[in-house]
Amino acid sequence: MGHLITLATCSLNQWAMDFFGNRDRILESIRQAKAAGASMRIGPELEITGYGCLDHFVESDTCLHSWESLSEIIQDPVCEDIMVDVGMPVKHRNVLYNCRVLFYNKKILLIRPKMSLANDGNYYEMRYFSPWKGERIVEDFYLPRIITKITGQEKCRIGDALISTRDSCLGTETCEELFTPRAPGIGAGLDGCEVMSNSSGSHHELRKLHTRVELIREATLKSGGIYLYSNQQGCDGDRLYYDGCAMIIINGEVVAQGSQFSLADVEVVTATVDLEDVRSYRSSKSRAMQATQQPSYERIEVDMSLSSDDDESDWLLKPSAAREIRYHTPEEEISLGPACWLWDYLRRSKQAGFFIPLSGGIDSCATSVIVHSMTRLVYADILKNKNPQVLKDLLQIVGEPSTSLWRPKSPQDIAGRLFHSAFMGMEKNSSPDTRKRAKDLAHAIGSYHVDFNIDGVVNAVTSLFKTVTSFSPKFKMYGGTPASNLALQNIQARIRMVLAYLFAQLLPTVRGRNADNPENSAPGGLLVLGSANVDESLRGYYTKYDCSAADINPIGGISKNDLKKFILYASTEFDLPILHSFIDAPPTAELEPITDSYVQSDEVDMGMSYAELSVYGNLRKRQKLGPYGMWSKLVHVWSDKLSPKEVYDKVRWFFWCYGINRHKMTTLTPSYHAEQYGPDDNRYDMRPFLYPNWEWANRKIERSLAAMGDLATKKPDIKRD
Repeated sequence: MGHLITLATCSLNQWAMDFFGNRDRILESIRQAKAAGASMRIGPELEITGYGCLDHFVESDTCLHSWESLSEIIQDPVCEDIMVDVGMPVKHRNVLYNCRVLFYNKKILLIRPKMSLANDGNYYEMRYFSPWKGERIVEDFYLPRIITKITGQEKCRIGDALISTRDSCLGTETCEELFTPRAPGIGAGLDGCEVMSNSSGSHHELRKLHTRVELIREATLKSGGIYLYSNQQGCDGDRLYYDGCAMIIINGEVVAQGSQFSLADVEVVTATVDLEDVRSYRSSKSRAMQATQQPSYERIEVDMSLSSDDDESDWLLKPSAAREIRYHTPEEEISLGPACWLWDYLRRSKQAGFFIPLSGGIDSCATSVIVHSMTRLVYADILKNKNPQVLKDLLQIVGEPSTSLWRPKSPQDIAGRLFHSAFMGMEKNSSPDTRKRAKDLAHAIGSYHVDFNIDGVVNAVTSLFKTVTSFSPKFKMYGGTPASNLALQNIQARIRMVLAYLFAQLLPTVRGRNADNPENSAPGGLLVLGSANVDESLRGYYTKYDCSAADINPIGGISKNDLKKFILYASTEFDLPILHSFIDAPPTAELEPITDSYVQSDEVDMGMSYAELSVYGNLRKRQKLGPYGMWSKLVHVWSDKLSPKEVYDKVRWFFWCYGINRHKMTTLTPSYHAEQYGPDDNRYDMRPFLYPNWEWANRKIERSLAAMGDLATKKPDIKRD
């Protein structure tokens, strides 16, 4: 019997509750796996429903439709003579589990429930599912009648078991289980499991892939084995982008790796590996000593081989060679992840395109460049002509019938049909430089751009207020109070939001979208894009219900520092020299009048720098520190530039600003999740939005400062070159 086996894993762009589409993508991945000669195919976590169903998981309909979908998959001819591993919710004895279902030739072999649930950060699996009862616990599961009619089985096994083929042994684990200190694959490997699969619903986060890959490599580097990793890829209906990167690893070496970011709905990754390489790798005595003490797993026997039954046919195959792991730089991740997320959201929402208030600042610039990156990806896929779905979606978005012969000639050609921008200025507050930067950027990326002043609308609102109250608000430079100064800024910001939605709703009509389309005559509307970065949200440095109140925000989870690096990268990579002018420009809201001696500055208004905000954000969220803990940490980190008292002043100011502005997070525009310290109140960073003062912690710090004596205010000796 041969020992070379070809295995397939995949990344699927599933969509929560899209049972028809999810079924079709699963079947297509099986078809591609078989065409590549694979004897086994695994898919992402909960692929039948899509991972992001949230509270829909607890509805009985979701379980029912999952079994109905599985019944259609099992009996499809494409599933003959290949072992298939799919994910779906399964209810056993009235308890709901997150499960893998393994079947072969219309027979369900095993239902494997997840034992370690993801229940922090973006994940609340224990809200819907229960963890399985424990390691190596296996029970009978009585199959629903819709399955029994197909398989002839009344029951199968459910639990933590392995599957024995004629030539090997395989097991499966699910996503979070890989990240636990004692992953299931360790015990299974010691008990002779040679092929371990992991089906994931793992989202993209900047600089996260390396951690995931190293955990997978480590899983097989110590005790050998073949590891198949599958992941969802794309936006399945919320803030997360699942970043694919399906992989096959043997004995710690990567032999196949899929893309992390892609517009493809189905990407299958295959590799040919040698079972004998696993067996020889495991020949060490130290492993054997532990293996003899490993409690046995129940094994489900199946009459099939992963390798060919014909010894001679092995000579036609050769093992896949080890390869270097492909990692994207953070700048590349920003250019690709949010762009793919925007494309999925746009095509699945069936809207006519995007609208952005383009201010001439770096944040709206970054959002616009990400849209440009999206149009580049779409254009590149159309040129390759390998993914007809992309062209089909584009024609629908730009208002062309499915039979249209229109084809874009450049990314800018695409942007001209679906991306709309506007500079909404004020005569005294907006500088000619920002207006010009906005116009030049729009021209460079090809957006349909409009430029106008909003003074008339702002003056009408302030005049109405004056008529009703007999009070005339003034900017501070003209003798106004802080309250009046802020109110006048907020009027401009909120009017821009109202106008943004007006233009987004009617520009497709103005431009005649679908006017000559016999398949759909509705002009549709545009999705309004936000451009507040994660640091401004953390600090609360934006106006509630201003242009930050958009439909979606591709940069809302990205720090200002990372956005600057991205713009520098894009200026070269995308050949957009205009971007250098955005980097050089000081960040300003331009909501106050510009004079010879005064230009509004973001960092002056905030009382802190963007670099400091990133530090505060990481300490607050990732390191889980309050005011006292943060001060204790920064006293040492910043000891080369600040006295302990100065550190306290900064920490106290940050937490005061954070507390009084936390209510703004309740209305934060749904944003692409990219940063671990994001303050998104939806489900990632769940905290009160009405805070008392931080006096208890502040007094504790003040007692520590008093105990330091003169050292508390002693400035460090700063040596200058």
